[in-house]
Amino acid sequence: MNRVRFAPSPTGFLHIGGARTYIFNWLFAQATGGQVVLRIDDTDTGRNTDESLRSILDGLRWLDLPWDERHFQSERRRSHVEAAVSLLAAGAAYRDFTPESDGPATPTGGNAWLCNTGMRELDATESDRRASAGEPFVVRFRVPRENPKGVAFKDLVYRKQFRKYADIEDFALLRSNGQPTYHLASTVDDAELRITHVIRGQDHLTNTFKHILLFDALGCGRPQFAHLPLLLGPDGSKLSKRRHGSVVSVTNYRDQGFLPQGFVNYLSLLGWSPKNNREVLGIAELVSAFRIGNVLRTNAVVQVAERPGDIPVDPKAVWLNGRHLRSMPVDDLLPFVERALRDMGWWSDELGTTRRDWFRDAVGALRSRLNLVSEFGVRCRAYFRDEFGYEAKAIKNLDKAGVRRSLHLLADRIEAVPVFSEKSVEHEVRSLAEELGMKAGLLINGSRAALTGQTVGPSAFKVFTLVGKSRSVNRLRAV
Repeated sequence: MNRVRFAPSPTGFLHIGGARTYIFNWLFAQATGGQVVLRIDDTDTGRNTDESLRSILDGLRWLDLPWDERHFQSERRRSHVEAAVSLLAAGAAYRDFTPESDGPATPTGGNAWLCNTGMRELDATESDRRASAGEPFVVRFRVPRENPKGVAFKDLVYRKQFRKYADIEDFALLRSNGQPTYHLASTVDDAELRITHVIRGQDHLTNTFKHILLFDALGCGRPQFAHLPLLLGPDGSKLSKRRHGSVVSVTNYRDQGFLPQGFVNYLSLLGWSPKNNREVLGIAELVSAFRIGNVLRTNAVVQVAERPGDIPVDPKAVWLNGRHLRSMPVDDLLPFVERALRDMGWWSDELGTTRRDWFRDAVGALRSRLNLVSEFGVRCRAYFRDEFGYEAKAIKNLDKAGVRRSLHLLADRIEAVPVFSEKSVEHEVRSLAEELGMKAGLLINGSRAALTGQTVGPSAFKVFTLVGKSRSVNRLRAV
């Protein structure tokens, strides 16, 4: 069975690049009947925070793409240390007693940025003596310098990859405080968790050569590797919060009013092509179409809205989300709208009980012109609240000759109808317009403006039934 993993470090928020990596892993697993392992790489104890962990888990849960297993890397420290000890015993690693040598090798001269020759060639007996005496050391992997060849593998995206041994430094496995490095912990966990495919960002490509050396030295089978193209900002630089702001945070999209399926659809198209000339794809359609070999080798650009007042995210993401919002089953959309209304302080328990049918009807009608769930609170205020503003164009419709007086007369007629419905409202509107000798459009546009303060929305007669009879009468008279 194929097993993939997503391994975030709890040192910050969930970046959209990380979310895309998780999505690609999840789609691959679903498409091949495999499993997804969520592994929290929390060995960097100095930078880990509970807040970051919560943010990452909240973001992943919001995507609504469940994982099969969850592990914390810190709980596996014993396995990491045992692996380093076994490599020392086999001569595949050595102790480096150079002061402050936790990072890359710090040689004394020559071409030895790759390794400290004095430490690499230190007699095993002397190395044991110094370690027993309590002298701090770093454990380094012994890259086979005597071999003129190198490390080769076939990446599922970038195809043939090769690096000479002469270009790989003797990287650290254990720090001087005994903590495992990323290279060691990641490789050991991938082996013990039976990961068959490592799908991660292209920026990890250079690490893969080191990890393959470790897999081979530990006698473990190599997983297959697939590296994903980077996400860039409009300026061509790597997408980052410092340079591009909140557009890089997954929870920003949630709070802006995106739907999980719309956001997943958007991220899946950044660096991957479904090969079917379609862009609007549901989760099941994404799984059916996903092939790791269709991942592109060119970096993907995330556009950011630049006009004042625009939502600071990629306009294509907004468009895709709108397509999902307008086409998904209304009952699936209701919980998201409820959350938006709660955030605005507009939710009432009646909307979930005695007025549930009205709420469902309103959401179904109002969503036709919306792209984000948050717009139910921004652009649909008049349907949920009695206090609302009037757009400039709406006021112009009200100020046209005879409109306000006609709306007062229309209020009397609406109040008197025995059956309040779209059909009865339309009859009264058109009959009154004919009696007054005015165009029906003036009365229709004026009534919409009076009821909602807007010039667009659902059908003009549907607006009446959504606002309700008594409120419609009061608003017509109020203008």
